[in-house]
Amino acid sequence: MPTGADAIWQWVWRAAPIGLVFLAGFLAIRYMTGMPGRSYQGVLEPLPEHELALRDQLKAHIVMLAGTIGERNLLRYQALNAAAGYISQQFREMGYTVREQAFVVEGKTVKNLEAELPGKSHPKEIILFGAHYDSVIGSPGANDNATGVAALLALARFAKEYRFGRTLRFVAFVNEEPPYFQGPGMGSRVYARECAQRGDRIAAMVSLETIGYYSDRDGSQSYPFPFSFFYPKTGNFVAFVGNLASRDLVRRIVAGFRKHTRFPSEGVAAPGVIPGISWSDQWPFWEEGYPAIMVTDTAFHRYGQYHTLRDTPEIIDYERLARVVVGLGHVLGELASLERH
Repeated sequence: MPTGADAIWQWVWRAAPIGLVFLAGFLAIRYMTGMPGRSYQGVLEPLPEHELALRDQLKAHIVMLAGTIGERNLLRYQALNAAAGYISQQFREMGYTVREQAFVVEGKTVKNLEAELPGKSHPKEIILFGAHYDSVIGSPGANDNATGVAALLALARFAKEYRFGRTLRFVAFVNEEPPYFQGPGMGSRVYARECAQRGDRIAAMVSLETIGYYSDRDGSQSYPFPFSFFYPKTGNFVAFVGNLASRDLVRRIVAGFRKHTRFPSEGVAAPGVIPGISWSDQWPFWEEGYPAIMVTDTAFHRYGQYHTLRDTPEIIDYERLARVVVGLGHVLGELASLERH
């Protein structure tokens, strides 16, 4: 039986593989979760007047989509078309020409809606913001995803006031929700495939998905294992989520958001097989080789009304949603290379 120094070395030799596994796991998690800058932790100051106006604009869009129109999907086809008509009208009132990408699903014509602002110095390089306008069966879809559409419209309005080096596209997608998610009838999948076939140079795709619910209650936030060990337990932040191939984009966007925005934020770039990482319109763009991320309040990891009849406009935190949209406006400017008039 070994004693003294020999016994110690034998124990070290046997324990080393376990230690290496833990070290590798720790480094992998740090690679996925390490983001530039720091999440804002201070008091949220009162909204200035222009952000109060934005708050009211966002609320008006959400009340129209999730209140007046309500549940919108192929089972409520008239409502789905009403939502598309409302979004198209909003784009046109801003001065955009709307391109409709129509296709047939289950014998019914559905459409993605695209508004484009050509870039001045690098027009072939495209920054795309997208949000799905359908809601899941049985839900009016205020947070999921009238909030994303409202943010999309607000960013499109903001962009009209400036000039950019890169081309900006704002796209409202149909049929993100089940049973079409990740299937051939998913609107963003149809759109991303068309972009790839045309050879579009999409430098960044940002999916706006369920961004209107925040809580200051301790324990209000959950995560898939093992991320609960690395992120806050309070659901008062907005999250930027990408796959490993889009890690550089996630880090760039998080850095830009934190640089300009006094609002809590977290970021992750993780394998798409982890539950929730790929669950929105960024996924089809990954499939076509484009860098893409999702902006989200983490949906069912925080929001108990997710995919229910209770996902209604009065649940939304409009002031915090406005803060997030303002921050995304800064991100948009950096991604698209804001230029002087």
